[in-house]
Amino acid sequence: MRKGFTTGSCSAAAAKAAAYMLLTGQEKLNIEIETPAGVMFAAKIVDIIREERQVTCAVIKDGGDDPDVTTGAHVTATVSIAEDTLEQSFNEPSVFIDGGVGVGRVTLPGLDQPVGNAAINSVPREMIEKEVMEVCKLLDFNGKLNVVISVPEGLELASKTFNPRLGITDGISILGTTGIVEPMSNKAIIDTINVELSQKKALGFKYAAVTPGNYGLKFMKDTFDYDLEASVKCSNFIGETVDRVIELGFEGMIITGHIGKLIKVAGGIMNTHSHEADARMEILASQVVRAGGDADLARKVLACLNTEEALNLIKEANLLKQTMDIVLEKILFYLNFRAGSKIKIECILYSNDFGILAQSHGALNMLKCLHE
Repeated sequence: MRKGFTTGSCSAAAAKAAAYMLLTGQEKLNIEIETPAGVMFAAKIVDIIREERQVTCAVIKDGGDDPDVTTGAHVTATVSIAEDTLEQSFNEPSVFIDGGVGVGRVTLPGLDQPVGNAAINSVPREMIEKEVMEVCKLLDFNGKLNVVISVPEGLELASKTFNPRLGITDGISILGTTGIVEPMSNKAIIDTINVELSQKKALGFKYAAVTPGNYGLKFMKDTFDYDLEASVKCSNFIGETVDRVIELGFEGMIITGHIGKLIKVAGGIMNTHSHEADARMEILASQVVRAGGDADLARKVLACLNTEEALNLIKEANLLKQTMDIVLEKILFYLNFRAGSKIKIECILYSNDFGILAQSHGALNMLKCLHE
């Protein structure tokens, strides 16, 4: 299936083209950037508006064969020279990034960006800054540039996303960790999981290291210095991954995941896609009660929009460890139930704010075996 490029890649490409046109005075109809995945993105530039002190242009989002609601949207960048640059000189260039029309604004804590910021995630921000700085250095421009990312269709598209529930208002988020959109056909993903697991088995791995996505991989790398290439992304298909691990004859599996994803497994949900099931707060609230929390705390957890927010409430009640231990126990129960106790399963549960929340007794030992 055909891959696509994220809104982050489109933003970086549009910003680079706008910066080039602003600083050279020449029109730019095509631009190329390197994504974090190392794949080059050759973007066509449209909707060009050139003015004396700013340039606006757009890249049309192409999500490939992924059923992405943002495919076809115009991801627009307006690049202008900051006022103070016109009044004084600087030794090096700098870039200020913000969101415009159709890009959401963060109103609640626990997300990639702090409250008040435009919903342009950290990796896209890094991509935009990198590409614009490259143009500045190429053209010997030492000043401040303002970059505003807009998506004219963003407000309408946001209603088809989870942004309103997450407390992101007035538009979509600018996302992407690799810059690439992987096709999300269920069969294609499961086939990919099968291929990766088969490869690991053929390479002699006794245990399978699994995580739902890129954030889990990064956490394993940052926390345990675990080789990302030795891990398998299972996406939302946790049950199918357990099945395949057994079929291939692995001795065990360790799954590392964010509380927002694995809390669903604590309720026996083996396909964690939000279209299939989303009982995160209900499951978490029930485990809070089991850990000794009262009805008032459970109600507050149920009212949270994301698990990071809920964890802070549980922490304030001095019940975080007790609750996470119970959650881990339930996750392991349902994973072992799915596996029929045919393999050894370990689990590491983490959050962005608190790091490791809970880990099974044999988790670190299995990771150590995987390192060998």
